[in-house]
Amino acid sequence: MKKIRVEDAVGMTLCHDITAMRDGFKGPAFRRGHVIREKDIEEMLDIGKKYVFIWEENAGELHEEDCALRLAAMAPVEGAHYEGPSEGKVLLIADRRGMFRVNRELLREINSIGDITISTLPDHYPVEPGARLASMRIVPLVTKEEQILQAEELCRRSSENGAESGEGIRGLLSLLPYRKKKIGVIITGSEVYSGRIRDKFEPVVRAKMQQYPSEFAGITICDDDLDMIVNAAEEHLKNGADFLIFTGGMSVDPDDLTPTAIRQLGADIISHGVPAQPGNMILAAYLGDIPILGVPGAAISLPTTIFDVLLPQIFAGERITKENLISLGDGGLCQMCKQCHWPNCTFGRY
Repeated sequence: MKKIRVEDAVGMTLCHDITAMRDGFKGPAFRRGHVIREKDIEEMLDIGKKYVFIWEENAGELHEEDCALRLAAMAPVEGAHYEGPSEGKVLLIADRRGMFRVNRELLREINSIGDITISTLPDHYPVEPGARLASMRIVPLVTKEEQILQAEELCRRSSENGAESGEGIRGLLSLLPYRKKKIGVIITGSEVYSGRIRDKFEPVVRAKMQQYPSEFAGITICDDDLDMIVNAAEEHLKNGADFLIFTGGMSVDPDDLTPTAIRQLGADIISHGVPAQPGNMILAAYLGDIPILGVPGAAISLPTTIFDVLLPQIFAGERITKENLISLGDGGLCQMCKQCHWPNCTFGRY
């Protein structure tokens, strides 16, 4: 674009809105794309515009709103839509519940290009319909088209590589819907099995599962007996369970049998213990494609633990990895607020 005196701009095209404030009115007196006429000169001078910016032929530049539309087009998200452009930016809005994914490495590359700025919710973030997921814009009024072309090429390559690898996120952003799970729950502990104390895990698990598309294959209370625990899990699997939750017996005491029972099932233990609290002793495993969580006692007394943090990933159908769990360390310490605001807080970012 080129800065030019209003008197010399007749016949040229504005590349920006010109705002006027007079007699209680505030708004655009002249819109971008307006071809300046002789009669416009006095009005522009009256609102303080001695100079305007006009398009230069073959300058290779794009206006901020055109850039915003191109940025949105390079990162389509199923289950969400873009609004705008308004004030030079577009907003990505969720249309469904699910887990929001961000390709953080790609986002860093794009934000390093120059004038482009894309801000998002954190990766692995559980969202509801209507949530603002991302905002995209360039900083100046115009930028060189080559910057947008570079960002588009990065997204294209990422989409192709993601499709080949079969990973959950392809391209820059993704909103994964929650999938229905049939849940088998195994509650262990001789004190509960004998009736000496009332079980407190079942109502907690039922309440948390109500937040997701789920049904129960069964809930079984077991004595501290290895065979009984394994048999209960196998029975739930026969009844179609595709997600197993074990509670009780998750510490490092020699008589805590739950981790041993999970191994005896033939499951692959991803990790027993994570760098996050509360819920530090959680166990994550897979029996083939069936996720298994061993949930420590903190879930009974606290509103949010690592159990809650991992549930969105499980219901979104993404496999938990050791890398996921290790990355919980940065942000893995709950601040124990008097009123829990999770997930709108620092806890459980990974």
